[in-house]
Amino acid sequence: MRIVRRPTLYTTGLLAIVVGGGVAVAAARIAPMWAGVGLVPVLLILGIGLRRPLRRWRTARTPMPSQWRAWLRRHIPLYDQFSPTARARFERDVRFAMDEYTFEGVDDVVVTDPLRLSVAAGIALLLHGRPSWELPGYRSVLFYPGRFNDAYYESRDAAYDGMVHEQGPILLAAPSVRRSWADPADADNVVLHELAHLFDFENEGPDGVPSLVAAASATSWQALVRREMRRVRHGDSMLRSYAAEAPSEFFAVAVEAFFEQPGRMARRHEALFVALTAFFHLDPRTGNQTGRPASAAETSAGETTDRTEEG
Repeated sequence: MRIVRRPTLYTTGLLAIVVGGGVAVAAARIAPMWAGVGLVPVLLILGIGLRRPLRRWRTARTPMPSQWRAWLRRHIPLYDQFSPTARARFERDVRFAMDEYTFEGVDDVVVTDPLRLSVAAGIALLLHGRPSWELPGYRSVLFYPGRFNDAYYESRDAAYDGMVHEQGPILLAAPSVRRSWADPADADNVVLHELAHLFDFENEGPDGVPSLVAAASATSWQALVRREMRRVRHGDSMLRSYAAEAPSEFFAVAVEAFFEQPGRMARRHEALFVALTAFFHLDPRTGNQTGRPASAAETSAGETTDRTEEG
């Protein structure tokens, strides 16, 4: 996550120049002294277009609370593996997410810093290897007191721990969020699962092909997913059975295992691990930001669209 993205800077600057210049020329034709009126739209456009970068700049200069840092150290294994520079950037991205996302509790759920950090840390983790990326989707998170059904209500048949929509908030069951980071090596993380689905929405519906996968690689990715889903169905996979429900669910379940059991995935599903490492530009066994995964010998050193209860 960057404080300011170059395309934003260029687009905002160009728009300000064109509009401001046009207003200045038109005003000068009426009266030369009015040419300065062109500064008004320039300042207005720059103020609107650079609002997020300025806010991020201020956020980046704000120290992280010690309680937040302690939570990250307890629950995010990669946190201590990052280099000091990478750790500082990770902390900054967590602060960005804490500042820019809205977190609301449904019914009697009290939104605490650990709940908010659980989601913010997931966002920062998925984006860490790709600093120029932003997480797609709506920047709002709703915490439910328990599992919910298709109508977003708790009931006996409630089966959802989480759910995301292309044009809506991220819905999460608060107890499941707390369990997600309680054991950061169990490959069962509703936060990572639901956030992973967001990468699937910029295509034509959730098809299991992340929107940021290069078009030239999409066919190879789909073939890999088909092979790996067959392994899941035949019981020859480290991924739980829910990964075979659909390509979109396969990707989300694979992301959970990739970040929480990377060494095991590298040994048992090398091609899948290499593909995910290339996608996220991160080797979660070592915390290294790289387009190439670490060698197999390094694996042991690092070993320590909805989601139902089956998943």
